[in-house]
Order: sequence, then C-alpha cells, then structure tokens
Amino acid sequence: MEERPATAIERMARWACGLRPGDVPAPVQRVARNCLIDTLGVALAGSATPVARRARGVLADIGAVGEAQLLGSAARLAAPGAAAANATAAHALDFDDNCYSGVVHGSAVIVPAALAVAQSVGASGAALIEAIVAGSEAEYALGAGMTMALYERGWWTTAVLGPVGASVAAARLYGLDARATGAAIGIALAGTGGAKAAFGTDAKPVLAGRAAEAGVIAAFMARAGVSGPLDAVEHPRGFAGLFNGGVREDEAFATLGRTWRLLEPGIDVKRIPVCLSSHAAVDVVDELARTHDVEPGEIVHIACDVPPVVIANLIYDLPANRQQAQFSMPFAIAATLVFGEVRLRHLDDAVLADPALARLLPRISMQTGERWDEAARRAAPEGAHVTLLLRDGRRLEGFRAFPRGAAADPLSDQALAAKFLDCAASVTTPADAASLLDRLGRIETLADVTCLLPLCDET
Repeated sequence: MEERPATAIERMARWACGLRPGDVPAPVQRVARNCLIDTLGVALAGSATPVARRARGVLADIGAVGEAQLLGSAARLAAPGAAAANATAAHALDFDDNCYSGVVHGSAVIVPAALAVAQSVGASGAALIEAIVAGSEAEYALGAGMTMALYERGWWTTAVLGPVGASVAAARLYGLDARATGAAIGIALAGTGGAKAAFGTDAKPVLAGRAAEAGVIAAFMARAGVSGPLDAVEHPRGFAGLFNGGVREDEAFATLGRTWRLLEPGIDVKRIPVCLSSHAAVDVVDELARTHDVEPGEIVHIACDVPPVVIANLIYDLPANRQQAQFSMPFAIAATLVFGEVRLRHLDDAVLADPALARLLPRISMQTGERWDEAARRAAPEGAHVTLLLRDGRRLEGFRAFPRGAAADPLSDQALAAKFLDCAASVTTPADAASLLDRLGRIETLADVTCLLPLCDET
C-alpha cells in the first residue's frame, strides 16, 4: 500500500521534535533571545494595566497553584493559568512584536506559554529558547501557508494561530514525541478562533492570553494520551476550509528548518506602543518634521496614503480612550508631533484632552490610493506615503515601506535594552530590571529558569 503524504500537522510535529540545538543557526537563536527580552519587558509593563490585573485575579481564583510565576505578582500557578495571565499582560499595551508570516503577534503568546511550562518542569534557559524557536517556526509556517488571506478575511490571527505556536513550544518542553506533538497541534487548531471585533477592547489582550492557555492545555492533554486530528489543516471541514476559504500553500510546511521565518520575513519589534499599522506613517512624519523644522501649529493637513489593511486596523479617527488611541492613526501622528515621541506615559486618557493634540487630530486623514496594488502591498504590507501641507504653502512628502524596528530596519541592541528597562521600570526597581536584563541576555547559560523573574524569592 502506498504511504500517504504527511499532513501539515505531521510535518510541523516531526520537525519540532527532531530539532536539535545544533540545528538552530546563531542568528535565529539571537532573534529568539531578543523576542524573549522584548516580550518580558512589555509584559512587565503590561502587568500593571487594569485588564492584566483583572485577568490575573480571575485566573488566580480559578487556576491551580503551580510553579509558574505570574508577572506583577509573587503568586505562582500551574502552567495554563500562568501562560494566560502573562500573555494577557504581554499584549495589554499592544507594544509586543509582530511577524508578517500570518500577520501575527507571535511572541506575546508563545513566550509566556513556553516560560510557564519551562518553570513548571524546571527547564534550562537553552531548552526555553529551543521551545520558543520551535513554537515560532511552526506557527509562522502555518501563517505563511494560509497567506495574507486569513488576516484579510477578518480573523485576528494572533488568537487564531497562537494556540499552535504555544502547543508546539509546550510539547517540546514536556518532551512529547512526534505523535503526541501532532495530537497537541490538532487539539489546539481544531478549537481555535478570534475576531478583529476585539480591537480597541480588553478582549484583545485576553484573547492572546486564552491562546497561550489553549496551547498549553492542548499539550498537556496530548501528554496524557488524548488524540487530536492530524488532518485539521487539510480536512474539508478543517482549518483551511472553514477559516480561509480553502486557501493554503503546503510548501510552507515543507521548508521548515530550511526557511527560518524568525529571519525572513523576520520579527518586527515595536518602537512605540501603538498598533504597528501606524508606525511607518509616524516615522515619515517624524523625519519630515525634524528635517524641515515643522511645528504642529504650522500644519494644515496630513494625508496618509496607506494599504487597505492599515485603514481596516486603525478605526478610531477621534479616540475617546487609551485603547482606542492605540488604534488611531491621527493619535499616533499627533502625539509624535506634540510630545516628540509616543511613550507609555502618553497612553493615558488625560493625554487625549491636551489642547495641542486635540487641535491636530482632525487635520490627519487616511486613504488608499492606486499605488497599493497587490505587488505594492506585498512589498510594504503596512507602508505609508505621507503628504504634509503647511500654512506657508509648502508641501512635504515622504514614503516608508517599513518602520524603524521592523526586521528590515531593526532596533539596535542598545535601543532594545532601553525599551526593556523603560518598560520594566513601571513595576520593579532599576536594579531588578537591570539584573533581569543581564540574565535574559545570557539565558542559554542558565541551568534552571524557575527563578528567572523579579519578585521571585531566589534562594
């Protein structure tokens, strides 16, 4: 009998289980380490937000006590609850990274899930990084296989694809074989979901938390012998058929281990704490204003010509609160011009009442012009062509395909460290923040990550 071809889930599972430390190129390992640093930094800051505090309280009430620490608390829960709480915190400020393979906030889900399981089993720092690589590459392969169609259909891919990355990372740390890892992925994928209707509400970070929790639980179920559908991607009533209109590119799974998506398309690290869709336009405006010494009061109008997905994401022209401001092109640009740079402290409802900001918001608009054909959207998924009209009659124009911090224009190690320390300063002492950054920078040398974080009683 002719052997059937491997399914997408089987390919992901076999690759993830076969991955050995020497298989991961040094640049890939470095990116994974930076994902860990950046994600824990924004999660520390996010742990102080109301949504993270509320989620942490709920999960502490309903979850089992375990070995995994909750950020912002000295308490510890079993891995599913800790993963959910910390992933909620990681996405609470929308300051976490992004990957265009799936258009997904991968690290905000994968890192908390991997860390929670690693702490539960007493894993090493090297094992933690390997799990993050395995989970990331599997999730991004699935994202690439679904193409941009999945995101453009209205699914919030972070919640939809996140359980897969979390399940693979958890399965690796639990030491599952390829059969059980495939079951974990199948369980995670068969039950996944998430809609962009969540944007601008607490549901968005909570869904990131639920994705991390779902992936860990799927791996835990598979560890106990529970089976899952290995054809959940290809089945007529499976993922591609139901979620993506049948669109899938199977070559994405065949290239696992040859194409490292942590490198290409790579990881976009956010420089400012608002939706990435606004960043390229913000950078153009900032560059034009600095080059030509433009003051906010000189501006008559700012016109942003952007791809359709940017308009779909940035739905609040006149935001009424912090969460809406994070999905507002006018806020991102106006705050940059008025304050010099959007910082965490500007994500405050009181800032929206600033007179200079309020005057500028109605002068900023978005549209999608003819330049954004399919080839242009592929080359600059969230790019921007911006025109500034000034009171003296000047017309300034600029374009960026990718913002600063994107994989194509990455932040320096110094900038990444500064972002981490700024984020961590909101919830811990400078000394603890610097100590944690040092440990994360040499994570592969740590024998046990159980006491990795601040607020943990290290003895």
